[in-house]
Amino acid sequence: MNLNNFLCFLVLSFLCLPVCAQFEFDGQLLGQTSLGLEKQSSKFIGARYLPSLNFKKKTDSLSSFAIQISGNFSATQFLTSEKKNESSSSIDPYRIWLRYQVKNWEFRAGLQKIDFGVAQLLRPIQWFNQIDPRDPLGLTNGVNGLLIRHYFENNSNLWVWGLYGNQKQRGFDALPTIKDIPEFGGRFQSFIPKGEAAISYHYRQAGGDSALEINTYQSPEHRIGFDAKLDLGFGVWTEAALVHKVNNIGPLTNQFLLNLGIDFTFGIGKGLTISKEYLFSKYSDNQLNDSISRGISAFSFNYPLNFFSSLSALIYQQWNNNKQTLMLNYQHQFNNLSGYIILYYNPDSIEGIQQNDIFRSFAGPGIQLLLVYNH
Repeated sequence: MNLNNFLCFLVLSFLCLPVCAQFEFDGQLLGQTSLGLEKQSSKFIGARYLPSLNFKKKTDSLSSFAIQISGNFSATQFLTSEKKNESSSSIDPYRIWLRYQVKNWEFRAGLQKIDFGVAQLLRPIQWFNQIDPRDPLGLTNGVNGLLIRHYFENNSNLWVWGLYGNQKQRGFDALPTIKDIPEFGGRFQSFIPKGEAAISYHYRQAGGDSALEINTYQSPEHRIGFDAKLDLGFGVWTEAALVHKVNNIGPLTNQFLLNLGIDFTFGIGKGLTISKEYLFSKYSDNQLNDSISRGISAFSFNYPLNFFSSLSALIYQQWNNNKQTLMLNYQHQFNNLSGYIILYYNPDSIEGIQQNDIFRSFAGPGIQLLLVYNH
């Protein structure tokens, strides 16, 4: 959505608002800098503002109506290793959706965040967002579409969605989506003894990627996901996805992703929470002759130092090339202001982590400073 369409949508949304609707204005202002510590490393400084208008109206005792309009205003400046300055700024929509709730039904249409699954770090069914697990804010671009959810009396729930006008690669997408062809799918989630489980399905038309020298302009794609989590005194979960493209395009034709995870909170001090995940992935053609296998593990811990501050760490290991990603994050809360000091090391290539254009991190060792004000 370009700026003109965004502004037009804002005007129309205001005109369509009920006169007696309740509204709130809030937002998030953040400044971020990333400094590579190697001699030839780049440097980055940026600011981002995410203002949000929220309108709510309860039509009767069983139904309600809401609108959220949120923008993404950013300005960035890079200093490259060649001492060249590169600056940019943008004004984009962040969330624009309308929601209607009645009894056990929810209908939400527009630019929105769709997220599900039980994995925390290595996520096979991260199908519709670009959340980087290294980002303490969990920011992500949205998708355009319609989401319908129904909640049953036993707390099971059914999701059905249709998407249109989305193009970016998300999660473990091997190819981008063809923008002008609709996507659709659904999910059913229910409780099982000591936990919950769900099965998901999605269909889209995958497009060619010139960078990968793939000339298939259009390839129908089916994907099935399964996830389950149990509470056994410690948390244990699994998340898996099988992705199949109808057209044979070599090892990117089929993807199988399997995540196994576990976490536990130790009674040490104020509580030390440790999580461990392992992701196995296999890529193959339709004849299973040309295949690629990968193994990635992730380890995280979180320890609250006091009521206002905490310390966390992430370690990723890519077993096929023995590359590691390391991150240590100190967070402190000052009423509406939050500060983050992040020490990191990234290899020149990262597998298993969804990287987006919101959270900036360079290869090699570095330090990031993040200051966030919520109003």
